[in-house]
Parts: sequence; C-alpha cells; structure tokens
Amino acid sequence: MAKTSAKSKLKSAAGKKVAARVAKARAKAPARKKPSNPLLSRWGAAFGLPPFAKIEPQHFKAAFAAALKEHKADIAQIASQDSRPTFANTIVALEKSGRLLEKVASVFYNLTGAHTNDALQAIEREMAPKLAAHETAIMLNSKIFKRVEDLYERRDALDLTDEQRRVLELRYKWLVRAGAKLGAKQKARVGEINQRLATLATQFSQNVLKDEQSWRMVLEEKDLDGLPDAMREAAARAAADAGLPGKYVITLSRSSVEPFLQFSARRDLREQAFNAWIRRGEMGGDTDNRAITAEIVALRTEFANLLGHKTYAEYSLEETMAKSPGSVRDLLTAVWEPAVKRASSERDALQARARSEGSNFAIAPWDWRYFAEKERKAQYDVDEASTRPYLTLDNVVAAAFETATRLFGLKFNEMKDAPRYHDDVRVWEVTDKRGEHVGVFLGDYFARPSKRSGAWMSAFRSQSKVAGDVKPIIVNVMNFGKGEEGEASLLSLDDARTLFHEFGHGLHGLLSDVTYPSISGTAVTRDFVELPSQLYEHWLMVPEVLEKFAVHHETGKPMPAALLKRIKKARNFNQGFSTIEYLASAFVDMELHALEGQDGLDVDAFERGTLDRLGMPREIVMRHRIPHFLHIMGGYAAGYYSYLWSEVMDADAFAAFEETGNAFDKATAKKLHKFIYSGGNQRDPLEAYVAFRGRPPEIKGLLKKRGLVS
Repeated sequence: MAKTSAKSKLKSAAGKKVAARVAKARAKAPARKKPSNPLLSRWGAAFGLPPFAKIEPQHFKAAFAAALKEHKADIAQIASQDSRPTFANTIVALEKSGRLLEKVASVFYNLTGAHTNDALQAIEREMAPKLAAHETAIMLNSKIFKRVEDLYERRDALDLTDEQRRVLELRYKWLVRAGAKLGAKQKARVGEINQRLATLATQFSQNVLKDEQSWRMVLEEKDLDGLPDAMREAAARAAADAGLPGKYVITLSRSSVEPFLQFSARRDLREQAFNAWIRRGEMGGDTDNRAITAEIVALRTEFANLLGHKTYAEYSLEETMAKSPGSVRDLLTAVWEPAVKRASSERDALQARARSEGSNFAIAPWDWRYFAEKERKAQYDVDEASTRPYLTLDNVVAAAFETATRLFGLKFNEMKDAPRYHDDVRVWEVTDKRGEHVGVFLGDYFARPSKRSGAWMSAFRSQSKVAGDVKPIIVNVMNFGKGEEGEASLLSLDDARTLFHEFGHGLHGLLSDVTYPSISGTAVTRDFVELPSQLYEHWLMVPEVLEKFAVHHETGKPMPAALLKRIKKARNFNQGFSTIEYLASAFVDMELHALEGQDGLDVDAFERGTLDRLGMPREIVMRHRIPHFLHIMGGYAAGYYSYLWSEVMDADAFAAFEETGNAFDKATAKKLHKFIYSGGNQRDPLEAYVAFRGRPPEIKGLLKKRGLVS
C-alpha cells in the first residue's frame, strides 16, 4: 500500500477547510427557489398559448393535485352558502369554478391523444379514476343539487335571459341524469361505476394504440408490385424511421394501410395487412379489449338501470334529437336497404373486373379496395394517382381557410414562432372581417407513432364570457402521410374531405359566441355536433374551390376541367360499400348498448350475430369492429348513428345554398353563422336547425347525396 506524503496531507487539510467554508456559506444563503411548474404559472405566450416547450410529464401530477384542490374549494364554497340560491351565486359560480382544472386537463388530454409517451400514459391511467371520482362527487353533491333544483323550480319567476334559462335547465338535467336524485347507497355505486369506467376506457384506448404501434409489415422491393411511387417513398421513410434502411414498412396507420389495400397487387400481403388492421384490440395478450368491452357494457347497463332505464341506449338517447333507440333503428334501416342493393351491384362489378384479369377467387374484404380502385379508373378514368398530385396539404388547408373567409369573414395569419407541442404542428391567429381577434387554430396533420389513429377536433381553451372575454384555442388532429423533406404532402380526395370535416368542427369551436362555458362551441347533443363538420365538407366539391386550389404540385397548373368533371361524376362511386361499413358499425353500437343486463358478454359472438341478422355482405367488414371502436368506448356510446342523423341535416342544409344558386350566398351564410356555428347549445338543436332552414330537415337529401336514389 502506498504511503501518504506530508504534502498530500496538507493539501487534504486545506481542502477540508475550503469545503467547510462553502458548506457554511450555503447554510446561511437563502434556499434556491424551485423551478415553477409551467402548468401552474401564468402563460405569457401570445393569446395565452400553453408553454409546450417547458411542460414535462412530471409536471402534470402536481398540477392536477393543485387544480383538484382548488376546484374542491370552489364547490365547497358554493355548496355551503347560507344565502338563498340565485343564478349568480349558484349557476354562474359553478360556471366559473374549476378553471385551473380545465386548463391543466385540456393540455394533458390533447397530448395523450396527439403526442403521448409511456410517462403520460402512466399518469393517464392513474388520473382517470381520480378525475372521474372528482366529477362524480360534484354531480352527486346533495347541497349543490338542492340549490340548482330550487332555482329550476322557480325558473319561471326568475328574470332570466333565454341563454340563462337554457343553462339552468341543462344544469338541472345533467345533475339528475348523473344520479343526483338517487339514495346514498345508489350514489355510492354510481361513484364506483364511474371510476371503473374511466379506468377501463383509458386502458381500451391505450391498448388500441399499442396494437397500432407494435405491428408492421416489412417488405422488400419484390413485394411492392402495384404501389405508386408516393406510397413506396412513404413506406421507405417508415422503414428508415424503424431502423430498417433499404426496406419498406406498412403500418396500421390509416394513411399507410388503406392505400396499401387499394394498390398492392400482392393478394397474400393485402390479406395479411387487412387482418391485422381489423383485429386491433383482439390480438390476445395484455392489449386484448374484448373482456374490457364486456365489462364496460355491463357497467353502463347497470348505471342506466339505477337511473330507471332498461338499457344504456334508452338512457343515452333520452336527451338527444333522436330521443329513442326505435327512431335510430328506423333511420338506419331506411338507409340500409338501398345501401345493400347498391353494394350488391358494386360487388358484382368488382367480381367481373377480377375475372377479366384472370382471377377466379370470390371477392374477399381485402380485395374490395383494390378492385374498386381499378373499377373507378375504368368507369370514370379517375383514380388516386390522377388526383393526388393536385391535392397538396397546403392548398387544401388554404381552400378550407378561404371558404371560411367567404362564408364568415375570417382571416388566418400563421404564427411561425408560436409555441407548439410538436414541430409538425402549425399555428394561426384567426381574426374577423374587422381585424378583431377571434381565436387561435392549430393544425396537426401528420401521422406518427405517438398519436392515436383517426382525425378529431379538440380545444386547449373554449370560448366564454362569464369570467372575461375568453377566446378559443382550437386544434385539428389528423394522420396524413408526410411528404419527403422539401416535397409537398399529397392528399387523397378522402383525405381532403377529412380535413374539411374536421375544420368544420374547428369553426364550430372558433365561432362560438356564448356567455357560459358549459354550452360553448361543440358542447351540443351528439346527433347535432356532426352537422357543422359534415356540412363543411360540401364546399370542397364546389367547382370554384377546386378550380382555384386543386393545382399540380410540380407544374402549378390547375386540375384539368375534364378531370374535375370526372371527379364530380364519380362522387358516388362505391357509396354502397362505404354506407354499409358505416351503418354496420352504427347498428352494432346501438344493439350493444340496447342489451338488458347481460353478464359475461361474448363480444365476438355478439358482433357476428348482429351482423348475421342484418344480412351483412360477407365482402364488407364494419368500419370499426368492437375491440377497437374508440368512438363508442368514449363519448359516442349508443351515438355512432349521429353521423347519419347529422348527414340528414347537412344534405338538407347545403341545399339551402344550392337553392339560391350561390354556394356562398351571404344571407344564407349569415343565418348559418348565427344559428349553427356560433350558437353553441343556447337552443334546442331542432329549434336551431329550423331557425336556420325554416323547417325540419328532410331525409330525401341524404339518399340523393349518397346516390342511393335517382
């Protein structure tokens, strides 16, 4: 062992003295202030955008804890008042309460949908039952209910505006439908059910995302027969991102798997991809959603029973435009029969097309899109390869914006330096024709592994006036394929419709002009909420819109008039197929939630049995099979029919413009703005529609729009 020298000992002693002085100085110095939680700090970015760059997953638990504490204090203060209930001290107070919780939750849930990770998902699983318990405690608070009930019973004697009366009546109904009139034992059970449902719905969604993230089909050059160049490039990028340079990868993102099914000449690979796509959520193991689904349905039925309803469908539809499962079935059936007839003729045409090419097999579900693409080309000389070069993402966004300018006077100014949660997100300030600030719009358009599939609109902040003039921050999220670096991102016609659809939802949030947050923007009945979005799709196909914005991404030349004409002529091509795959999902959703207390549900057998009774064509698969049916495990339970219900209105509503001979008629647009896009839930939805149209909607417009009647 080496000996320690005298010099080393002196150096060591001096070092100890310095260390002691530093420690003493630190002890006397004031403690450093811990970095503030950005979720709880004032957001100083333009228009109050969240400080995304500063937010880390670990900030959310503390922020939720603080927000929950604050909201509980708000509710306790409202509930414990000695003074007689007034609209101001009860309803307005409730509308103002929980603002921090809304702020934190809006950021959190937008991220868990659009840009999630393991840490956020863990927090989501932990918070789901806690937030459900918190909301249930408020909805079942007997003191709160007594105050609201007192006002409700005296509503005729109160000097209320129409909007105030609507808010009071809705608040009362929401509390009653949540279980506020139940006994203590029943309320306790409702609390247990709500917490368990929140946990299960979160797990269901995360399981679907895991299945989508974990599956991929790795291809070689020899496997690419039939795929257009743009798709080959996208598959090569997906492979490079997966660490497989020189290979090609197909994923379960809709922007990847659907084009593959359309174009791949390899039937064996189409079958492989199709089966993986339709089996999300039922692949076995930890991500299998069938047992979760059975428990969700049983709990929803039990909840409905506690509220005096035989089924959850009956409970769910009570406060909608449809009112009952019977009226929904009548609508679905009225469209089903002509759709089946149309789909049968489409199948025969595809079968003939396959045989003409030497294929003797019967058309299977993984063949339909492939031969439909060929048939469309043969019948109308229109296919995706001919239309995609004219539909760049930037131009379709510009078309959606200009339509809003012409209808509603809005302007969109891109904010290049605004905070965003991902580099792909774009941000615009929205102003009105006077230059006044309307809100902020975020567009998140490209697919990525951290994003769940599908397309949706959401809000980081909703419009209201009850606590100052709060302007909305709205986001559209989609899953389009991204172009190569420096290259345009090209969309299919269906992609372009999706963008217009979600932007219609976005306008519903941006144009909201109400006082109270509970009725703001899209906070309307499920079978009305799709009207603004589906109606907006119509403007994509207005000739003057396509003529201006459908220009070739390389040459800049407009889409040829002959091609525009062929696109319009082919608009209803394959409508039997698309109507059937949608209606089947709507029927299954309705029948699933019309079950009366069935324990031990066999999800596979139920789905098969329902489709067999319908006479589902064997060549078509429902658009969303139960184990990955995110709509109905979230806010659309017993409500997927609403797309069709709203479509009755949107076809009839656009006819109001057509009847004037001008798709941008100013007088009609003014009424559309007032009664549909800006009104929130100020009026009963049918009343709002009649105020716009002058009469209730008529179904004949829907059947004509889908080409199911001549």
